Amino acid sequence: MEQINKKQKPSSDDYSRVTHAAGVLASQACSVSALHIKDGMLRIQFNREVAYYARGIVRDVVEGRKSAEQGLKEIGGEQKSLWGQSLELGQKSAGIIGGGAQIIAGAGICYVSVGTMCLTVGALLMVHGANNMYENTMNIIEDRNDTEGLTRKAYQVAAKSLNYGPREGNIAYYVSDVGLSLVGAGRLLLKPGTWKLFRPIPTDYVRAYKRMSGTALTFEAYLDLQTMRQIHEEAGK
Repeated sequence: MEQINKKQKPSSDDYSRVTHAAGVLASQACSVSALHIKDGMLRIQFNREVAYYARGIVRDVVEGRKSAEQGLKEIGGEQKSLWGQSLELGQKSAGIIGGGAQIIAGAGICYVSVGTMCLTVGALLMVHGANNMYENTMNIIEDRNDTEGLTRKAYQVAAKSLNYGPREGNIAYYVSDVGLSLVGAGRLLLKPGTWKLFRPIPTDYVRAYKRMSGTALTFEAYLDLQTMRQIHEEAGK
């Protein structure tokens, strides 16, 4: 039995690989917790638990209970899990921010058009924004991915009335979301510093996307790409 344990103990190279992977995992946990855990004590606790987990695997490898390859595989699996959770949470958080931006854009359209586009584009943008905020917030709170808000359900009901199913309703919802996002980016805003005694003239306005920073445009494009990915997923069901 003693002979088997000796054979299982790692070489210096294996030990170095496992300890390096454990260090990378602990560093990754710090990065993920800094992004998503605002409470200082909870962040410290999370980092400590991941570090203990990584050290436990290193100890198992050193003492011969696991091979170096087994240890590396377990650490790699934990790394993938952490990044996957971080990405998912990031997408949900982006959905909340994007929903808020839709509400603001919708309100802006209502204001600039003096109500003429409010009942169509403006109101629809605000309704979609509120729904996106609700769904993503509930998905974070309840750790799920399938929350359906009232607006999405309304699209599903409309699809059903046309003899289609929930899938078609979801696709229509996502297509509308992308379309409304483009309308919001193309809406007219007053140029900075514009002031008129009476109503502004057309040359006093500029398209919203021209006033957006590079970061804001990238974020908007990211949200639209995520929505199009969801359209693709729904179409494949």
